[in-house]
Amino acid sequence: MTIMATAGELTGPRSLDNARAWMRDRLSKRIHPLGLTEPEATLETIEALQGLDGANWASAWIGTGNRFMALAEERSRAGDRAGAREAYYQAYGFYFLGRFPCPNHEAKAESYRLELQAYERFGALADPPIVPVSLPFDAPGALTSEIRCYLRIPTGAEQPPVVIMWGGVDAWKEEMTELSNAFVAAGIATIAMDNVGTGQSPIKARRNGEIQFLPVIQWVRENHQLDGRRIALIGRSFGGHWATKLAHMMADDIRCAVNWGGGIHYMFQPDWVEQSRYPDSYLMELVETRSRMLGATNDAEYVAGFRELSLLDQGLLSDPCAPLLLVNGKEDKQCPIADIHLLLEHGSPKSVRLFPGGHMGFGPHTVPTLLSWVVEQLR
Repeated sequence: MTIMATAGELTGPRSLDNARAWMRDRLSKRIHPLGLTEPEATLETIEALQGLDGANWASAWIGTGNRFMALAEERSRAGDRAGAREAYYQAYGFYFLGRFPCPNHEAKAESYRLELQAYERFGALADPPIVPVSLPFDAPGALTSEIRCYLRIPTGAEQPPVVIMWGGVDAWKEEMTELSNAFVAAGIATIAMDNVGTGQSPIKARRNGEIQFLPVIQWVRENHQLDGRRIALIGRSFGGHWATKLAHMMADDIRCAVNWGGGIHYMFQPDWVEQSRYPDSYLMELVETRSRMLGATNDAEYVAGFRELSLLDQGLLSDPCAPLLLVNGKEDKQCPIADIHLLLEHGSPKSVRLFPGGHMGFGPHTVPTLLSWVVEQLR
């Protein structure tokens, strides 16, 4: 099947002025990646940007992040716990923008280091706390010997059900905070981790990348603080691919899974790879960020790495799967809607919700839809 939809009007990288206009629009709508930071300071930073190259980009956002970090430390010394928590979160948010979409430059890598530092201090003050967890990991070709994630248990909850969540190519475990807030408020524990090949993931994305998630799922099963019989998975954006794969591989071991904007087969074909190089829904460096996730060093490796991920070619789609919710925007230019139709034609029945707009269907009803469906499945 050939995907006929175009991938947007861009034919190359954005100019600085075009990027500024894109960011102003996303900021006004509070949409990723401009949904975390204080609007006035964010707009000031956007207008002060001198370039989209790694050095200029990171420098601008780090400068604003440093202001909030200093404010957080001042409030912390004064005993203002709530004020410090908010300032640490703002510092984290600006450092996140400084490493966005990925730390492919030494200045962006520094911003990521600062981001992790600010987020850990924010997490220690969060209610309930966001607790860093490290689990051992051993696999051929592993980059590290551990999996890092964040555990959050609702205050006073005894063995609550658990949602394990992860992001895509540019939204990592720290960017799962707002989704975690929603589930914790509903009495459900959360574990936030990095998508395969991103953040502090111990491996690059590959055909069997799901091996990264299996130790975390096993740890939840064995953790007496949690109800290991009631586990839900949520993969955001590219991460929806792995949520779908695990739903098929572990149909009897998890309660449900959500694919929120992830690819299955058509997304990974050469024609779509070509069409989605410069989608109008993405700010910059999408190919570079996907290649970094794959460990690809050139275009041929990028295309080949994507093809390996097709779940249709892996022969999984006709297998039974756990209850699976498919969510996206109807005009997604990063992941073709044809992948949802493909899933509906195979295996167990699925639930679907399409929203107006582009990638992931961001809007006022998106997270509430995910929340209510998962809560019902975990009862």
